[in-house]
Amino acid sequence: MFDLNSFSLKGENAIITGGAAGLGEYYTKAMLTVGANVQVVSLSDKNWDKMQAFADQKPGNIYFLKQDVTANDAPQKIVQEALNNFGRIDILVNNAGMQLRNKWQDFKDEDWHKVINLNLNAVYYLSHAVAKEMAKQHSGKIINIGSMQSYRAGKFIFPYTASKHGVVGLTKAYADALAPENIQVNAIAPGYINTPMIKALQEDPARSKEILNHIPAGHWADPAELMGVVVFLASAASNYITGTTIPVDGGYLLR
Repeated sequence: MFDLNSFSLKGENAIITGGAAGLGEYYTKAMLTVGANVQVVSLSDKNWDKMQAFADQKPGNIYFLKQDVTANDAPQKIVQEALNNFGRIDILVNNAGMQLRNKWQDFKDEDWHKVINLNLNAVYYLSHAVAKEMAKQHSGKIINIGSMQSYRAGKFIFPYTASKHGVVGLTKAYADALAPENIQVNAIAPGYINTPMIKALQEDPARSKEILNHIPAGHWADPAELMGVVVFLASAASNYITGTTIPVDGGYLLR
């Protein structure tokens, strides 16, 4: 039966990588607000005090783990920490990511590997480890984070573009493979959101004007405008949705 409880995450347990800063901060806040317990995985302890103070005012509990998600043993450590704190894992948000900009001829091999390892390889390996636990309970939600570059080119950020195209493909593959286990796998493709990652674009008068003219909504998104969709994909309200990527872009892809 459908009611408002279909959107509740009360008592659900989530892992969110990069969940204390950038867009990840808002995914974490959204989950806590509707009752989920959240294991934040961060490379540093930046913003942890701020996130703890927020969680203290919400129904959900928050835990922190300082961990490089690209390390070989990261998936096992992250899963074990979550199991120690929660006993089970219901939701995984693969949010941690990075972007490096350069002319194609100046990109270093190590920069290619750095972006692919974080934005794509870490998503694959952590999803694999978490899915094994979700399969035991025959339920779970995996939410990956794509980008407008999941659909478009990016001549100065092509490792990022390649990784975000890959995230969409990985989302589809995992969704197909895990459907028999009652695990839904979907992705969010944020548009041009007002975060530090797009600061360079905002400070370029010509590029900023070009982007804004391309967005029917007419403005850069506030990060809070992504909070509803992550709750929806994590909740029972989306149980019959899997393998899809939802753009949250103010209509950017329409033009």
